[in-house]
Amino acid sequence: MTITTLAPLSPAVLELDAEAEVAVIAARLRQALAGELHRRGLVVAISGGIDSSVSAALAVEAVGPERVFGLLLPERDSSSASLERGLLLVRHLGIRHVVQDISPVLEAIGCYRWRDEAIRAVFPQYGPGWKNKIVIAGGAQGRFNHFLLVVQDPDGRQYQQRLRLNQYLQIVAATNFKQRIRKTLEYFHADRLNYAVVGTPNRLEFDQGFFVKNGDGAADVKPIAHLYKSQVYALAHHLGLPPAICAATPTTDTYSLVQGQDEFYFALPYQQMDLALWAYNHGVPAEQLATALAVTAEQARLIYHDIEAKRRATRYLQLPPLLLRPVPEIPHALSLPAQA
Repeated sequence: MTITTLAPLSPAVLELDAEAEVAVIAARLRQALAGELHRRGLVVAISGGIDSSVSAALAVEAVGPERVFGLLLPERDSSSASLERGLLLVRHLGIRHVVQDISPVLEAIGCYRWRDEAIRAVFPQYGPGWKNKIVIAGGAQGRFNHFLLVVQDPDGRQYQQRLRLNQYLQIVAATNFKQRIRKTLEYFHADRLNYAVVGTPNRLEFDQGFFVKNGDGAADVKPIAHLYKSQVYALAHHLGLPPAICAATPTTDTYSLVQGQDEFYFALPYQQMDLALWAYNHGVPAEQLATALAVTAEQARLIYHDIEAKRRATRYLQLPPLLLRPVPEIPHALSLPAQA
């Protein structure tokens, strides 16, 4: 659809009837449990961030606190504030929960060792007491996206260097263990309780592939994947979640240095990125987006290009396992098209 009106583009396009939206999501969660999923309740991994907090609150709205189980799964690089907000949330919602530090599992499986080996290929002096993160660059400026490694020594001095592809891939592959181990534990408790696993990506993350395949991308139901992040914040306020959660800044909480999601993956802070994605989805000309974001028309076109590029690059993440030949008895399974 193409928007032809010259009405100013503003965040108002993202406003929603929060009460009605909560009611619809809760009803559909109940429908999914009773119908397709055949499960008794819902498991939610709670990070202390806005998305998992709202997902947990929606689960409670749907089936009540006695049928929602929360998991708090910190590791050595997690922010202590994330765990504090997670504990605040489970107490606020009154749900059963467990806290399990997954650092020993990650250590045993080689997560930190593989990551540090790749970091030392760039910064040989990297060692105990150092911190790290990855920063994205290029896409919003019309160049190919590339990644910078930022490290900080124990005295607080920071160093930055562009990553070669093999080093970037190894660091990301190693840190992806974190999301996949967490998901393993989610499904353990889901199987133990005969519950379904709730996925917590919002629309921006789901659309742009900001998740780990078979990690935080795996779930039985994703209640907020149709909602822009701004709308998730609106639901948090409507649901009366604690102020510390409603005001939480989105972070990856994956690397030991503080890292915003826009720093690691998105071209813009979430409020602007939401508006850009909505505009792109509705065919709004780049010139109108430029006015709304106070950028040039060329910069707005580059933002659209980056949205397209991320969709292409992350399509693999959205795909279920491909069958090489159809299995007619399982019609919903995806198979490769027959060759001519």
